[in-house]
This record gives sequence, structure tokens and C-alpha cells, in this order.
Amino acid sequence: MTDAADAPAESAHTTGLRKAVLFGALALIVLAVVSVGVWAAVDGLPGVWGALMGAAVGGAFVLTTAIVTIATARSAPQTAAAVLLGTWLLKLVVVIGVVAALRPLEFYSKPAFAVTIVVAMVVVLAGETWAILTNRAPSVEPSASADAS
Repeated sequence: MTDAADAPAESAHTTGLRKAVLFGALALIVLAVVSVGVWAAVDGLPGVWGALMGAAVGGAFVLTTAIVTIATARSAPQTAAAVLLGTWLLKLVVVIGVVAALRPLEFYSKPAFAVTIVVAMVVVLAGETWAILTNRAPSVEPSASADAS
């Protein structure tokens, strides 16, 4: 059985990324509530569905990058870059597939869906950027050889 003392300390460069995911997710929740309210008033229930799906698609698209970056933080730079590129391409294919699958359906508001996707991506990215810019943890960790000199 391991205790908290045996667990590795959180890395300084992932602290900012974890804060970015948190701020991005909180921004997405606020946007989803506001967007659902606005689009419910404009388009009724189809507006609600469009706003909810748009927030989910746009938010997931942006948040996935930060989550994958945290997951590959201890990997070799080449591995992290390959995984990030692969997940970006996968996200693109998934979003195109979701939009194509939803296109013929009529239960949601297409304007609500499209506008909320774009706004969600901007709002989540702004939340993540704010978290990184206000982060007090160092972005790099000095090596042991640098400490000795």
C-alpha cells in the first residue's frame, strides 16, 4: 500500500496545464449555461439541443489538447509531438464526422450548434490562456547539474 508521501510530486510544468484545464472547463460550463439560455429564448428546445451539443463539441476539441499534453508530459519530446499531432488529426476527423452525422437531423438548431461551437472554442482557449498567464509555477525545472554550478 502506498501513501501520499510515496506519490511523485506534481511537476511544475504540468501545474499550469492542470490549472488551464480547470479554467477552460469552468469557462465552458459558464458558456454552456449562458448559451442554452440565449438559444432557448431564440429557438426553444432545438436551440437548447444545439447549444448543448455545440458546447460539448467545441469544448472537447480545445480541452483535449491540454489533457493530452499533461498525459505526455513525461514522454520524450518526439513522442509527445507525435501523440499531439495524432490526437489533433483524430479530433479533426471526429468533429467532421459528428457534423456530417448531425447534418440531416432536424431536432436541433443548426445556427445554435455552429455559433456555440465557435464561441466555445474561443472561450475555452481564453480560459486556458488566462490560467497559463497567471500561473505562478515555473515553466521549466532546473537540472541537478545547473544547481551545482
